[in-house]
Amino acid sequence: MALAFTSSISTPSSFKFPPSDRNNIPQIGSITVSERPNGAAVNIRQSFAKPVNAQPPRKDSLLPLAAAATAMVASETKEQDLQRIATDLDNASPLEIMDRALASFGPDIAIAFSGAEDVALIEYAKLTGRPFRVFSLDTGRLNPETYQLFDAVEKHYGIRIEYMFPDAVEVQALVRNKGLFSFYEDGHQECCRVRKVRPLRRALKGLRAWITGQRKDQSPGTRSEIPVVQVDPVFEGMDGGIGSLVKWNPVANVKGNDIWNFLRTMDVPVNSLHSQGYVSIGCEPCTRPVLPGQHEREGRWWWEDAKAKECGLHKGNLKQQDEGNGNGVSQSDANGAATVPDIFNSQNVVSLSRTGIENLAKLEDRKEAWLVVLYAPWCPYCQAMEESYVELAQRLEGSGMKVGKFRADGEQKEFARRELELGSFPTVIFFPKHSSRPIKYPSEKRDVDSLMAFVNALR
Repeated sequence: MALAFTSSISTPSSFKFPPSDRNNIPQIGSITVSERPNGAAVNIRQSFAKPVNAQPPRKDSLLPLAAAATAMVASETKEQDLQRIATDLDNASPLEIMDRALASFGPDIAIAFSGAEDVALIEYAKLTGRPFRVFSLDTGRLNPETYQLFDAVEKHYGIRIEYMFPDAVEVQALVRNKGLFSFYEDGHQECCRVRKVRPLRRALKGLRAWITGQRKDQSPGTRSEIPVVQVDPVFEGMDGGIGSLVKWNPVANVKGNDIWNFLRTMDVPVNSLHSQGYVSIGCEPCTRPVLPGQHEREGRWWWEDAKAKECGLHKGNLKQQDEGNGNGVSQSDANGAATVPDIFNSQNVVSLSRTGIENLAKLEDRKEAWLVVLYAPWCPYCQAMEESYVELAQRLEGSGMKVGKFRADGEQKEFARRELELGSFPTVIFFPKHSSRPIKYPSEKRDVDSLMAFVNALR
């Protein structure tokens, strides 16, 4: 996912840096070379942060802007203080959280803009009436629609986005050694590290705080514990060292539908890809529309397992799937995987053991047809499919067809890949009557009607 840093701080006549500070105005970075999709190198000059869209400083209960950065860095960058603030703001509105963030850090904080729902962050910042900055990561492989959105956002808000680019030498080495699409074969992490994580690291070294659009509901398996403010657990700020960077997540507690209601109400520019089924938008080769019944993150890096569907920008916020028991030992069940609540729990869904599904696969003359989902309970894409699958089982009750589930993670994963054509979770398999050959559900549409159409075509 490409993040763009946009400089959305305007400079009204009433807002000026003191003469002694003019040479110390913070900047996002000084990267001068960018690789574009056509391979051309683009020279980028250093850009200094300027206040954008500011109204005259307000006299209210919040800290004055001039003193905010010093006060916040001195007292609230300590983790225990930020935990207290996060608790105080947990039920606050995104606007209130945004206002607190901007008031606290002034020109030393910036919004990370990815070209998707992060437009909401810019709108909230504008509504506070305070100066603000916006930055974004241009990986060189974004969709044309994303670049068009960047331009539309700049014009709509009267700002200049502070773009960060990957190091051209690193990109050149990666492409020459492994090709343009190596991530399809060995995972996306290396490419994301070069094109996104390292540019972000350089960008954040020029800040004391940053604002992200992370939400808890984006990925229930990995982002469910995001606080509204925290010490950044991964990246460092301009002062260097652990605790030198504060991370604000104003929409952490907001649902995706509510974000979209807000965007429509405020009539702001949005990425045209959203109208084509894209929900979570990143780089063009690694993003595709989601289908009915799919979780929004399933449109990202779809060839990988759910646990890998993060680029590394928010690594410190990822909830560990295999949590220890306090003694450094993972709490596991008989399936060899971390203990988590099971899913697809219904009297109409039969839970198959390893022996049960082996026997089912060996039968050459089944008395009944079977539909079986290969799943992992921690997988957010399996969780997103649960309601549809349980409803399907209810519809098929008494039809002479059985509906089952087989937990295929942990030590069962290799067996499922070898014998049951498991690709990624969830995988749906149909076992017809009077035939030993199972049939894999080929579509990624996991709504009830699509699954029923598959069943009716084969039984």
